[in-house]
Amino acid sequence: MNTQREWLARAVEIIRAEQHRSADTHLIGVPLAHAPGIDLYLKDESSHPTGSLKHRLARSLFLHALCNGWIGPETTLVESSSGSTAVSEAYFARLLGLRFIAVIPAATAAEKVAAIRHQGGHCHMVDDPRQVYDTAERIARETGGHYLDQFTYAERATDWRGNGCIADSIFDQMARERHPVPAWIVCGAGTGGTSATIGRFIRYRGFSSNLCVADPEHSVFHRHFADRSVLTVTGPVSCVEGIGRPRVEPSFMPEVIDRMIAVPDSASIMAARHISRVLGRGCGPSTGTNIVACLELIGEMVAAGASGSIVTLLCDPGERYASTCFDDAWVAAKQLDTHAGAARLQHFLPLAV
Repeated sequence: MNTQREWLARAVEIIRAEQHRSADTHLIGVPLAHAPGIDLYLKDESSHPTGSLKHRLARSLFLHALCNGWIGPETTLVESSSGSTAVSEAYFARLLGLRFIAVIPAATAAEKVAAIRHQGGHCHMVDDPRQVYDTAERIARETGGHYLDQFTYAERATDWRGNGCIADSIFDQMARERHPVPAWIVCGAGTGGTSATIGRFIRYRGFSSNLCVADPEHSVFHRHFADRSVLTVTGPVSCVEGIGRPRVEPSFMPEVIDRMIAVPDSASIMAARHISRVLGRGCGPSTGTNIVACLELIGEMVAAGASGSIVTLLCDPGERYASTCFDDAWVAAKQLDTHAGAARLQHFLPLAV
């Protein structure tokens, strides 16, 4: 075995050992009011070593690139990201002793930037979020490195048939619950990799569950879902980091999605704050987006007299957004409605007195 193959074998073993050390993430039951027969669960992806759902994706992207021969012992790794994927990729790059550069929007929460740097990554800021792709490609080219490109490879790098993927984990953990096969699984879409994994797994295993994607109001994904000719959007960029995109990403697969719900930014921020108080722990704004969609589905199920379970994701911790969605001055500066969706939130998820 030559030196390159020896390094590759060791690199793959390091990442597989990291996965072996990692326990599964918790499935948290969330008490509901005024919704008899309906159960809501949050899969806590914030408990990964790098604090978010993107830990799974980063691990898969690294194994995919390593086994394709795209990464060697001197390769500089580059990614375009809104923050959380870059945090996780910086962690894996450090495990392998590789340089990592994250190309991120300048508006990325300061806490995420600090987390990337804490993991040993370097940050390259761009003013326009739409510039992250071309800038990352250019830096990879100029450094002779590899552009990990989560937006292209997320759906193909993840083993959606099982093997401990997030969908496999959800159904395994739900097996002993009152309604073991969820009526709905709700997630967001940034790369589209998570929704592609869950949607494919549902079909592969023959489950009756439906997949709903909660999408920020300024994102292109829900527009593309309704009209496949819509590929990009211009205008305002969502302040919900991690989900929603201005262009349809290669990993987004609308064919495996049953429904999309567009969620106003104000509602996402307020729901993130509310569910954080309900749980007694911080949840990021993309979790808020998921909660808004879940409550819409719960309202419809209640009106129809239906019963069943809904599973969604706690994507990352609220502490990463202390300077943004949990800061009153930031919320005011963004002119976000501080009462958005409050009545529905309090109706189904009342705060303890």
